[in-house]
Amino acid sequence: MDTDLGPTGTETLCDVCTTELDRVSKIGRLADRELDLLRQPKRRINVNIPIRMDDGSVEVFPSFRIQYNTARGPTKGGIRYHPSVNADEVDELAFLMSLKCAVANIPFGGAKGGIQVDPSRLSEGELERLSRAYINEYHRNIGPETDIPAPDVNTDGRIMAWMRDEYESITGRQAPGVITGKPVELGGSEGREYATSLGGAVILDEFVNEVGMTREGTTVAVQGFGNVGSYLAKFLHERGYDVVSVSNVDGGIYDSSGIDVPALFDAYESSDDLFEFGAAEITNADLLTLDVDVLIPAAIENQITEANVAEVQADAVLEMANGPTTSRADEHLTERGIPVVPDILANAGGVTASYFEWVQNTTNEYWTEERVREKLATQLREAFADLREIKTASETTRTWREAAYTRAVESVLQAEAYRGNVARDDAERPD
Repeated sequence: MDTDLGPTGTETLCDVCTTELDRVSKIGRLADRELDLLRQPKRRINVNIPIRMDDGSVEVFPSFRIQYNTARGPTKGGIRYHPSVNADEVDELAFLMSLKCAVANIPFGGAKGGIQVDPSRLSEGELERLSRAYINEYHRNIGPETDIPAPDVNTDGRIMAWMRDEYESITGRQAPGVITGKPVELGGSEGREYATSLGGAVILDEFVNEVGMTREGTTVAVQGFGNVGSYLAKFLHERGYDVVSVSNVDGGIYDSSGIDVPALFDAYESSDDLFEFGAAEITNADLLTLDVDVLIPAAIENQITEANVAEVQADAVLEMANGPTTSRADEHLTERGIPVVPDILANAGGVTASYFEWVQNTTNEYWTEERVREKLATQLREAFADLREIKTASETTRTWREAAYTRAVESVLQAEAYRGNVARDDAERPD
């Protein structure tokens, strides 16, 4: 089934998204038409994809692509493979991508895609057929100038390579810019693998400087030692931060004197074992309540909740996962004076590097790793400076999250106004 549902007026967003939109609406006195544009996706497409399995049977996999807002440019967002993928989740992630691109000042709108599948159950051949089938179904709705997918949960450069090849086979032309996160040999960008983590390190540096802390001696706990968390721990260690705890799905380790991050990083690539370094073993729940300077949830959503927020002892939170803090928990942290650097700024390094890859693909000019890193740092430092200005200049913007949402919403709505879709004047604004 292929249905372009479009906006129905009944879509809902995650509680943090809705809460922050309400706050920004009050701060900026948004009109109803402006809120309508922000609260619902422009286009929602879902396809049930039948795949011939290795044993000759046929399985059907629900799939999705949400193109949330196109006012600032082509939509951009990853494709995730996970058994729990559903339309509501993809809606929320596409909305957050719209805001993230605006916060990072990237000329893209937000999108997201997914397939409801456990990829660990598939053979390599089944995985390739499913990935190519996704592009076969969605190729009319994506492209270098319309919607540019990328890797996300359980997808990688190999899958992006299959997808690019399938798109080019269908269209009959070379199109390296149709998808990002590709292997370098197929037009991928140097530095893309760790860009999210490097961006998070840059943002933490800016935040630490802003609040008068120093890198040396600043203790950090990282929940999640996947691609993002492992590289982030490595970059923070190199910068002088004291990484005292990390975790994966099986639990975590803690050492008050600091973990040997380089040794763990090298060993983890081959063994996925955190527990051979002599540090104390703890649970993921324990990690969230450690008495550290900076807590970094870098795994999955909804980790800091109303149930455990009172036990959070960190002095600050850097959100490297998407949506790791619920709305109620966020309010509680604000009341306690614990600053939260929001996901749409903290983990924007990945989409920024994807934008750089797209630029290189469309201009056929390829950059060195050093240049990518320099441009990434500059882009994110400027984004942080924009939020600092909003936060310090406004009497009503209390938090970094409010500053980020205000910056993003204003950018998207100004683009909509230039297109004639809203009238940005005081006549329509509520008192």
